[in-house]
Amino acid sequence: MESYQLDNLIITLNKEGSREFSKVSFPIRYGLFSEIRTPEYLFQFNLNGEIKFIRGLPRTWPHPAEWLKRTVGNDWVYYSAGDYKGIYDYFGEYYFPYLSYPSNSIIDGDPFNDQSVILAKKSLQALRARIDELISGPKPKSLKEFLTRVIRNDEETLRRRADQLHHFIGGQVTVLPPDTRHVDYEVIPIIVADGCLYHCGFCRVKTGQDFTPRAPKDVMRQMKELKRFLGRDLHNYNAIFLGQHDALSAGREVLELAAERAYEIFEFERSHLRGAYLFLFGSVDSMIHSEEGLFESLSHFPFSTYINVGLESNDPKTLEALKKPVSVEKLREAFTRILDINRRYEKIEVTSNFVFGEDLPSGHLPSLLELTRNRLNLIGNKGGVYLSPLVDERMREKASKRELLRRFLKFKTGSRLPAFIYLIQRL
Repeated sequence: MESYQLDNLIITLNKEGSREFSKVSFPIRYGLFSEIRTPEYLFQFNLNGEIKFIRGLPRTWPHPAEWLKRTVGNDWVYYSAGDYKGIYDYFGEYYFPYLSYPSNSIIDGDPFNDQSVILAKKSLQALRARIDELISGPKPKSLKEFLTRVIRNDEETLRRRADQLHHFIGGQVTVLPPDTRHVDYEVIPIIVADGCLYHCGFCRVKTGQDFTPRAPKDVMRQMKELKRFLGRDLHNYNAIFLGQHDALSAGREVLELAAERAYEIFEFERSHLRGAYLFLFGSVDSMIHSEEGLFESLSHFPFSTYINVGLESNDPKTLEALKKPVSVEKLREAFTRILDINRRYEKIEVTSNFVFGEDLPSGHLPSLLELTRNRLNLIGNKGGVYLSPLVDERMREKASKRELLRRFLKFKTGSRLPAFIYLIQRL
């Protein structure tokens, strides 16, 4: 770690954060990063000199333990402390991520309309201009290189970088698995299949394409290009997302190839972070029909693997209303296998998604309790259940959101599996 002061800028290079993702109720950073502190803001940058976090320092900032984060997809997220216990009960995290784009959140508030947050985002331009004034003259090489990267990574450059990421993988990641919250959504996306098997009527995040696996050659191309794209910041990652919406259906060959080669290509053994994580989506059919050898193989890779499966409902009328072309019998068969995999494989956790909202048939929530309570003999701490809010115009009302949160807590109390609300995030 190196520290310098230029005028009123305090600059720290290669600062070490935590090496392990954890659930804590205070601000924490991970991996290796550099920062610039001004009288008004704390700016933190990844190893490519791209802005990663901003936190306001004056008393006008909404909360001293809250911050802005920029994703590799160039979206801003505001992390709110809120009511720590309430947030944790709902989402399994101590901070709530307010998104700068439309999603399915049922938590009120929009910090992006707060003047202090608006000014914080705008302050980056002034910071770059100030650095440009101070960078001339003799400087230590490492300091000058860092400041040069910060200047170069202006708003337009960061936007182009995000476009480049999406070009490499063939489009934006419209939704990340809810389990990626365990690594603060910091994943390297590798697309192993496009499209979806079902095209459910309620879904707003699918691409509309028919399901098509990618060729192994394309998967390898993505990984090589992504390694070059991440550059100096490569070792701040220890997780991959195999996309898009039903990677489990892509088959054993391509999944094993992606897992094995990703660990090597992205040099996870040299990561600044401990462990390695693999995330993917599955479907009712892929969960039922995937060969046992695939799960055996995944369990022997050096990853903690999370598979998230969209089940949506245990009620036939609700499935019909959602226009999900799957029978309750198949859904229950998939759920039974989920429970079996979670029991048998220590390094694999399969979680499930269900919808919830105001206008669903009356049998929906009771059917979920029948599935997650009555079919289990013991309370489990593995195989969490996520409830994804169906947000419509009526749900914009605070009273409607409060009622839905109340129903969720009632369900959570009755379920024998961990239960959380699914906040849809993109990349």
